Amino acid sequence: MISGTCMNDFEEIKKYLPKYLSPEATESLFQELREFTDKPHDRLYSAILAGDEGILQGDGLSLMPISNLPDHKVEDGPVMVLSNTCDIDKENKRHTPPRITYCPIIKLSRFIESLEKKSIAKEAIDQTVETIRLQRSSSIIFLPKGGHLPEDCLALLDRATNCDFRSAPQVKDSPNRLFSLSDFGWYLFLFKISLHFTRMQEAINRT
Repeated sequence: MISGTCMNDFEEIKKYLPKYLSPEATESLFQELREFTDKPHDRLYSAILAGDEGILQGDGLSLMPISNLPDHKVEDGPVMVLSNTCDIDKENKRHTPPRITYCPIIKLSRFIESLEKKSIAKEAIDQTVETIRLQRSSSIIFLPKGGHLPEDCLALLDRATNCDFRSAPQVKDSPNRLFSLSDFGWYLFLFKISLHFTRMQEAINRT
């Protein structure tokens, strides 16, 4: 996901990191990003946001409607929130009901089974899984076991969908919130969705 060259050029990355954190929190985040390639998953989730009433960007939710077009069947399943926190804050006054955008979460074991059913060579599957675990796939976020996730999972960014925010579950002190991201996890999440949705290096002349 983040190339070694990018992570080594840390002074450039620092320009895009948050300015509102305390000096201590900022240095802690910088240190975690420096160690990303060595310990990418140890501190992905936050343990202090379970009592928050609002749904936050990057949260995992237990059950939301998921579509898989062109199949018209809609099923409930776990998802990762893509909408930014402010846009889905229920305190914001609006003329129209907000929508919440999210992508499905699937078990890594299920993903591997789907590859095996396609008779893909084991070495190729192992390489694909390693790429995903290292967050080097631009369309998948690897979610290690933690919070209320019972096993390693994947968030599939290229299968985003949305629904009326009023359908979202209550999350305060509830297992309906599968996880919330730490500062480190959230900025990793922002890097990932930036690469997937807003990459600027397409090298296409649009004039």
